[in-house]
Amino acid sequence: MRITDIKVGKIDLPLKRTYKRAQRIIETPEEIVVKVITDDGEIGIGSAATTSQITGDTEDSILGALKLIKPKIIGMETDDTEGIFKAIDKTIVNNSAAKAALDMAVYDLFGKKYGIPLYKFFGGYRDEIETDITINFGTVEEMVTSALDAMMKGYTHLKIKVGKDSEIALERLNALKKAVRKGITLRIDADQGWRPKEAVRTIRKMEDMGLDIDFVEQPVKAWDYDGLKYVTDNVETEILADESVQGAPDALKIIQTRGADLINIKLMKCGGFNNAIKIINMAEIVGIKCMMGCMLESKIGITAAASLAVARRNMIKADLDTMLMFKEDSIVGGVNIDKKIIKVSNDPGLGIHEVNGWNEIIL
Repeated sequence: MRITDIKVGKIDLPLKRTYKRAQRIIETPEEIVVKVITDDGEIGIGSAATTSQITGDTEDSILGALKLIKPKIIGMETDDTEGIFKAIDKTIVNNSAAKAALDMAVYDLFGKKYGIPLYKFFGGYRDEIETDITINFGTVEEMVTSALDAMMKGYTHLKIKVGKDSEIALERLNALKKAVRKGITLRIDADQGWRPKEAVRTIRKMEDMGLDIDFVEQPVKAWDYDGLKYVTDNVETEILADESVQGAPDALKIIQTRGADLINIKLMKCGGFNNAIKIINMAEIVGIKCMMGCMLESKIGITAAASLAVARRNMIKADLDTMLMFKEDSIVGGVNIDKKIIKVSNDPGLGIHEVNGWNEIIL
């Protein structure tokens, strides 16, 4: 199969409620959907989420990158994935979200051509994984209410957005721990909000309070690798690197220095499956476990992330709950989410059959 065209469009993703985190508030997320078309009429589907405060990718930059890359891969054989990814990377640096969308679509075509679901192609370790659910930044009362609601729905892992004020974070976590029943795990996302010594003090207080935290995600600034390692080396609680690992070179820094206990992989950060697999393989060699995360993505991105997460044994945790935040599911096919369990499809590729409400944009 040869690539003959690439079509790009947007889908509308109205949220059930405003998405809050320490650094931003989102009313309506934007998502670009890519359709890579071949000479036999097959279509590969991928998506790109805007993540301006993390990767720098905006709607305009994604469209601009796709416009540049499109003519470089038209006419290429879909089996030549190495050649396609080389052409994509050679055309433009960074722009990981646009690259991830094309990467997904190319792999989707590969799976469709050979009649194999991508999770089996990537390793087939299992066909489902448990996701946590995010408790957004808010008042103590709001967060406790959200946690109790999640618990009643069957979630056992709660990912808590705690904000920049470490004292307020401890207050909220203490209230949450008292509110939820035994066996509910709290995962903390500090969103780069603390200084290294402050992070160590705060996490040690969590330990002394018996909060039994599963891990603390990105306690310091993304660029502060020394600070991240300082925190990792001076607390008992496991530290998860997120924004510090944008791609494989960043992961290598963490791995070489043992700067974190866990690595959070997101396809939008690293540019798709091709680079995510490199990170997983490097981490597995030295015994660092990985979590599969996501941005505020529709079922397309969640299906892609889950397809890799279930496939590899080194992927031990998942944070893939964002598609539950949307009012409607416009994607036909893909993963099935039954509360905390995400189960992948056995249909070829990503198993996505149609994208309703897709509005084409002419590049």
